[in-house]
Amino acid sequence: MLTERTRHIKESLFSRPRRVDLERATLLMESYRQTEGEPVILRRAKALRHVLERHRIVLDDYDLLVGNRTTTPRAGVVSPEMSPYWIMDELDDFPTRPQDTFEMSEEDKRCYREVLYPFWKGRSLNDWYSEHCPREVKAAEGDKVFAVAQTDKGQGHIIPDYGEALRRGLGDILGECQARSDAHPQNDFYRAAAICVSSTISYVRRYESSVRERASQGGVTSRRRGELLRIADVLSHVATEPARDLYDALQLVWLLSLALQHESNASSISLGRMDQYLWPYYQASLDEGVTEAQVRELLQCFYLKCNTVVFLRSTASAEFFGGFPTGYNLVVGGVDEKGEDATNQLSYLMLDLQRDTRLPQPNLSLRVHQGTPQALLEQACRIIRLGDGVPQCFNDEVNIEAFTRRGVRIEDARDYAVVGCVELSVPGRMYGLHDISMFNILKCFEICLNEHPDGFESFQELEAAIQEVMSRYIALMAEGCNACDLAHRAVAPTPLLSVFVHDSLEKGADITSGGARYNPSGVQGVGTANLADSLVVVKHAVFEEKAISYSGLLAMLARDWSGDGDETWRQRFINRYPKYGNDVDEVDNISARFLRFYGEQVERYKNPRGGHFQPGSYTVSAHIPLGHAVGATPDGRRAGEQLADGGLSPMVGRDKNGPTASLSSVSKLDNVRDSNGSLLNVKFSPSALAGDGGIRKLSAYLRAFSRLGIQHVQFNVVDRATLMDAQSHPERHQDLIVRVAGYSAMFVELAKGVQDDIINRTEHVL
Repeated sequence: MLTERTRHIKESLFSRPRRVDLERATLLMESYRQTEGEPVILRRAKALRHVLERHRIVLDDYDLLVGNRTTTPRAGVVSPEMSPYWIMDELDDFPTRPQDTFEMSEEDKRCYREVLYPFWKGRSLNDWYSEHCPREVKAAEGDKVFAVAQTDKGQGHIIPDYGEALRRGLGDILGECQARSDAHPQNDFYRAAAICVSSTISYVRRYESSVRERASQGGVTSRRRGELLRIADVLSHVATEPARDLYDALQLVWLLSLALQHESNASSISLGRMDQYLWPYYQASLDEGVTEAQVRELLQCFYLKCNTVVFLRSTASAEFFGGFPTGYNLVVGGVDEKGEDATNQLSYLMLDLQRDTRLPQPNLSLRVHQGTPQALLEQACRIIRLGDGVPQCFNDEVNIEAFTRRGVRIEDARDYAVVGCVELSVPGRMYGLHDISMFNILKCFEICLNEHPDGFESFQELEAAIQEVMSRYIALMAEGCNACDLAHRAVAPTPLLSVFVHDSLEKGADITSGGARYNPSGVQGVGTANLADSLVVVKHAVFEEKAISYSGLLAMLARDWSGDGDETWRQRFINRYPKYGNDVDEVDNISARFLRFYGEQVERYKNPRGGHFQPGSYTVSAHIPLGHAVGATPDGRRAGEQLADGGLSPMVGRDKNGPTASLSSVSKLDNVRDSNGSLLNVKFSPSALAGDGGIRKLSAYLRAFSRLGIQHVQFNVVDRATLMDAQSHPERHQDLIVRVAGYSAMFVELAKGVQDDIINRTEHVL
């Protein structure tokens, strides 16, 4: 449970409204005015230095760790250097928009309109992308099949090598950067890297000075003064030296993560396998005599820190990523580099801490494999049963093979972790553009039908025509993603982040220029469940039974089931024909066939960093807006209705044969191909998991998930009545956390459409 200290910290997170923060944007502009004409990567490094030198430090009177991204918790940082336009358009809408609201003062609005916007207009990353993006790609985006992401914010979706920072210390890493820069004086990346690491050291020392100043002031209790002096000692040491114990390690990880946020304001700079790289420091603390209670409180402080950061997205983007998925993904369990179980005591503790904090961040993930200890699996089940949607579970056997098939060394593949929601990455070695686009497969079906009003001779001909449309748009999607990739290289390199990603220093190249060891681009295929459900209806009703003509079906869809007798047909289509997720080979195999085709097409394309595109299948909350783009479909969807959630999940309400049938359906997919990540949502009634029997059943379910070769599964454990009451009376359920899609969020902070989706998901029993 939380201590008095950490309970106060948690309460303070939500004591004030979220607001828009202009500090970083203003400081960045000041630096850019001073560096006009210099190489971009040096401008970026000097801008980071300027931010870290002048960013306002705020110290909490209770916390054992220091480091604030904004002057108030959960404030939204704007990045006009990425795109100033959507911010300008939405200045007056932030407090009232349907999802992820923020307050903004009139003074800040005026500053943005009169100072920040005029400076960044015409020189942002979005401007570069718009200028270089091919015309046909822009036209295709207008068709709503795909949209290129990360054109208005930092890329992120990466795991720095925090372990190396802890082992070597920032001073040693700075020495390497300076030595390489001296040896290669024409290499701007090395100069930028040295500036960034030196600035980070100074940033840590700024906190030390602030803490010592606070300790010397009147009104500080002797106990708190002792705590502040201890924090100052930690900061003095980790500014340049390797971590000695858990306190050092957590403080350095947090301040380094904040420095990386100041560099690019990017989501999903994730935490990786913390139970592995923190293990020696945890042991050192215990050897020093630190108690388990003290360790737990310190880790609680770290978990709470992760909830101080949220992201300000555009209204459109907030529909896709509703509920502030900041992406502090923390992974426990799994195998080590030799393929042996890597579970340790921290694995158990870091799961159990969720019982204390009960907040969405960090986004806990458990790696499961055949040798996962039963005790760890049951510990995870007990945390899942709390209903917070964590941990989500990943299958080692599938995911390691997925990476080795892509050419990742086996030792690196065994060290995989998770970024953002469910995207798979290799800590400190991969820059994967994991969330660069989502591809609406169901929209391709709609376009295909509209392009062929006279119909098809056979069902096979229809399938081939859909695949032709998919191929056409996948090629355009890859072209657009590559334009965005080049925009980040040209406008927003990240030299500090690159220092902590192998092999950037060896190559002398920023990760945006191919410096990382592994360089894929990840794109998500969405809508295969709806497509399969629709195609099985067309196959039977039109081609085999000839119960309705092709033209009659199209007319019915065009009028969105509003004609006489249409509702009877709609109910027939919903209830008479099989649906994906019920272990029916016919419909499951259609889904598998099209998801495989999507993956095969995606893999054909290369990116500018020398890597290949890789497929995934997850939605975040995008199944809501992606559904808005598609008219009525033969599976019984109405025009604009959501798509199936998750990516691999059945359509809401259509999985009737229980949770094991859903697992069986997903197992028929080519799960190893989805090396960028996939997502399966499962919702259980709390009564189904009650008592020791419930834990045994859920752990057996996870063993089955592992044996069936499924990549990912996550859970909501909450009953419909509770969700309905929370929707009607949000004031009663301020702490209710639910799983959206790859991340958890406060239920009352979600827009009604996302709430309705979670309410309507099938509630299973075991």
